[in-house]
Amino acid sequence: MPPHPTAPAVPTAATFGEALVVLVQDEPGPLEQSTRFRRSLGGAEANVAIGLASLGVQASAITRVGDDGFGRYIRDELDRLGVDVSAIPVDPKHATGLYVKEVGGGSGAPNDLGPGGSRMHYYRTASAGAHLAPELLDDPAVAAALDASALVHTTGITPALSDSAFEAQRALVEAVRGRALVSFDVNWRPRLWTGREDAGRRILSTFFRSSDIAMTGLDEAEEVFGLTSAEDVRRAFPEPRWLVVKNNGGAVVAFDGDQRVEVAPRKVEVVESIGAGDAFASGLLAGILHGLPLAECVRHGHDTAACALASVTDHVAGPAEVVR
Repeated sequence: MPPHPTAPAVPTAATFGEALVVLVQDEPGPLEQSTRFRRSLGGAEANVAIGLASLGVQASAITRVGDDGFGRYIRDELDRLGVDVSAIPVDPKHATGLYVKEVGGGSGAPNDLGPGGSRMHYYRTASAGAHLAPELLDDPAVAAALDASALVHTTGITPALSDSAFEAQRALVEAVRGRALVSFDVNWRPRLWTGREDAGRRILSTFFRSSDIAMTGLDEAEEVFGLTSAEDVRRAFPEPRWLVVKNNGGAVVAFDGDQRVEVAPRKVEVVESIGAGDAFASGLLAGILHGLPLAECVRHGHDTAACALASVTDHVAGPAEVVR
């Protein structure tokens, strides 16, 4: 078990996974009635990198983007938000992935998802992110970003994208384990595992077990691991030092070794929920990197999640004042 990191003046972290362009309706309601969209960026790992950067962590994003305007936008926007983009090479053959976020408006019109409802429509097949491969780790800029990071964060989305992305994530975890904290968020996406659900459950279980910091929703724990309580998850996965079980807007149960805490979120008016889990992860991880007590780390996770719940963007990019 790696020791608790000694908080440096500026803690460091890297995230690994696909970054995508997001198109969000200007006005909530049925997608077929929408005529204008705002451009943003998303992808679970990119969201976490942005959140970490806003919380006083020197964060790098490791991914690939296409040789296109969307790819250039992702690099420029991440850089503007304080994320190091030196480890994002350009893929000359494959396009940058994107998705459209449909947001409910409560208009009563047919197909309106309702207030707070949202749905994502992905266009990422054969994207640059889906073509992540172990060779990416040979890139000098990627190696430098990993060498400089005290923590590396991944999720269960990346290995679902393709066999090569799975192999890249496995190689990355093996390369950094023991010299940096490995963080893994289950982020179970059944549609990405269609027809190979059992293989997906085995893969995610392996990543979860081999992480220093492991996160899952309670609903995901039941669907992926067949476990129905935080205590069951802890008994089944004793290996991660930090284990965090989220409960769909309810109290979060977290473990640091044998220590257990349960922390309820503060109430917030929900505008839209996509990205809240990534925001929670960034607050929690920033707390760990800053050397805060476990309960404080969870509270900071709740605070950053609350910011995401109150916004239609997928990421939280506020000032670095949550973690102190």
